[in-house]
Amino acid sequence: MRVGVLTGGGDCPGLNAVIRAVVRKGVQEYDYDFIGFRDGWRGPLEGDTVRLGIPEVRGILPRGGTILGSSRTNPLRARDGIRRVKENLAEHEVDSLIVIGGEDTLGVAARLSDEHGVPCVGVPKTIDNDLSATDYTFGFDTVVGIATEAIDRLHTTAESHMRVLVVEVMGRHAGWIALHSGLAGGANVILIPEQRFDVDQVCGWITSRFRASYAPIVVVAEGAMPKDGELVLKDGTMDSFGHVRLSGVGEWLAKEIEKRTGKEARTTVLGHVQRGGTPSAFDRWLATRFGLHAIDAVRDGDFGKMVALQGTDIARVPIGEATARLKTVDPKLYAEVGVFFG
Repeated sequence: MRVGVLTGGGDCPGLNAVIRAVVRKGVQEYDYDFIGFRDGWRGPLEGDTVRLGIPEVRGILPRGGTILGSSRTNPLRARDGIRRVKENLAEHEVDSLIVIGGEDTLGVAARLSDEHGVPCVGVPKTIDNDLSATDYTFGFDTVVGIATEAIDRLHTTAESHMRVLVVEVMGRHAGWIALHSGLAGGANVILIPEQRFDVDQVCGWITSRFRASYAPIVVVAEGAMPKDGELVLKDGTMDSFGHVRLSGVGEWLAKEIEKRTGKEARTTVLGHVQRGGTPSAFDRWLATRFGLHAIDAVRDGDFGKMVALQGTDIARVPIGEATARLKTVDPKLYAEVGVFFG
């Protein structure tokens, strides 16, 4: 059997660990042959492949990013995209495809598997931790650690200058990164996409902290929105899946804070720093387990499924079901951390 592997969407710590586990177990235990597709769905769409064997995956466990490359290519929007993907898979004699990605990348896999008979197995990948079928996605733990360290460092400069520091982290629709890193880093305000925020209330919390001779830290997810406003954007550009480019709410909020409180406010946008570099031990462990179970699903012919962490077990769920809705922050969980605001 020849198995294709691709990584789509944004890069994420732990991608290489999945690839390594898939290939190591597939070659050693099942005697499978592997081929890698370059740059997400662009690879199958254009027939761009690389050799993928044990020599190619040796030493990649601690490396960030992906040796296969990634992109946000959407074959469903390309001219004759489905036909081209199927023809290229047939030309390269690919019997099944392991797709490692988030809701968009896996959404394509679900369509190909359910409607066009392409045998796919999915592996959940998103730093936002927002796929509902799995307790955790790999990459999230690394990002939270990076963001927390940044917040820890920003506390000292905020206190030295007695200014407000606004930290913008990733999170389009779900505030898991902001919530976890903000709580771990001792932030005084955490703003998430699931709960629209009142700027005056934020300024009240900040003023309260200054009365205690303490310089506040505000952590805001890039998708957070004010109650009386819309999503703050750098520009209106969109990717091939129809997602508008985010970032800008941190800078906007800092200006509003200065205007309303008279206190100096600065913004730090962590951006792509969050998902770069070596994966944490937990993400290496989780990504490796996902890879081992994904190749088992291929062996079992259990296609159209995604591997998922449920408790301490790895389960298989329909890809379509896994991507049907996002896992967002429960209002009760957000309310728990409110005691630290202000």
